[in-house]
Amino acid sequence: MRIGGRKNDQIRPVKLTRNYTKYAEGSVLIEVGDTKIICNASIEDKVPPFLKGSGEGWITAEYNMLPRSTHTRKPRDISKLKIDGRTMEIQRLIGRALRSVVDLKALGEKTIWIDCDVMQADGGTRTASISGAFVALVDAINRLHKEQSFKVFPIRSFVGAISVGIVNNEKILDLCYEEDSKAKVDMNVIMTDKGEFIELQGTGEESPFSRRELDELLTLGEKGVKQVIQAQKDVLKIDCLWIGTGGE
Repeated sequence: MRIGGRKNDQIRPVKLTRNYTKYAEGSVLIEVGDTKIICNASIEDKVPPFLKGSGEGWITAEYNMLPRSTHTRKPRDISKLKIDGRTMEIQRLIGRALRSVVDLKALGEKTIWIDCDVMQADGGTRTASISGAFVALVDAINRLHKEQSFKVFPIRSFVGAISVGIVNNEKILDLCYEEDSKAKVDMNVIMTDKGEFIELQGTGEESPFSRRELDELLTLGEKGVKQVIQAQKDVLKIDCLWIGTGGE
């Protein structure tokens, strides 16, 4: 029996709270089991130097784990005067995942900053960050849409993410920290609501895994991502009607 009594193909409860902070154009608290992350989306009327004059926008992300988000205190990056490799990897992943479903030309020369701050970590922080950040991004772009009415709505599809793995020779969905720490295989699956893959991150922690096991994990991951995206749709309600339409 899994922790919390879940079935192998069952995700933890997903709760998304919109407008969680006061000032950001888009703000979401995502809770996936005991993992809790604040995702803020902020709009700037400028782009990085390499995009100036191109007519295209940009989406970039920063990810941070607060000092007591884990069992022992994690020092802030500023105290080490550098960003650790894991943090850099995750924030690049978040940015790539969101940019993949946004028409940056339609966005225009604006930058959307995504800040994901982990308040409490119990596994799956990178996947929860992507899923929560997408909702914050939708709210931010909807605010722009009300102000300037895009000719083409920039967001082409939903993005959801979930972890899968093999623990004690069982293929399981949405690993908590204890499961993740003893996984034989650990994988993150990022997909659209159209069933397209954006990114797969899979590692044989203890030994290689077979093509058959990979296929089974992808099937499990797809099932979990569909549930995450449904949670996004449920919380956005009518505010997600423009997604994928391409219309004004």
